[in-house]
Amino acid sequence: MRDERVPVLGLVDLGFHELGHLVMYLVPISELLTAAMGSVLQCAVPLGLAGYFLAMRHDRLAAAVCLAWAATSLRDASVYVADAPHERLELIGGEHDWAFVLGSDGLDRLHQAGAIAGAIRGTGAIVLAAAVVLVAVEVRNPSLPERRARTRRAGTGARPGDPSPSR
Repeated sequence: MRDERVPVLGLVDLGFHELGHLVMYLVPISELLTAAMGSVLQCAVPLGLAGYFLAMRHDRLAAAVCLAWAATSLRDASVYVADAPHERLELIGGEHDWAFVLGSDGLDRLHQAGAIAGAIRGTGAIVLAAAVVLVAVEVRNPSLPERRARTRRAGTGARPGDPSPSR
């Protein structure tokens, strides 16, 4: 596996990451939470969208795409957390969020960063597996085209029992 971000998705994630910081600057609760909220929101947005598509729209394929996106966001966040003790990543400005969150405890910081990064990466692997399962379920039982056809019929203003429009 290459240690590179997905080009466009990386920029979208960066936008949500910075938005997480901005929201917490506007609602100041704690500096640690403000620092961590960038990575949190970066991963929470695609997870939330996956939940929406699955629960509200019953669209497994859209949910799977969002879960795959979330998995890449989690992987990127794990790389960022793992870098905290070293601060080698090129950042767009400011301090390293996770270096601030973890403090300056030397080897303990290295251990914490590794443990947190591993947990985030493992969560990303589970999320990616869930995306694959959703795709497999959809391929095995494709209800999406039928659902779209019903939505199109419902959008014509026809009521149940009305005669079907002539072709």
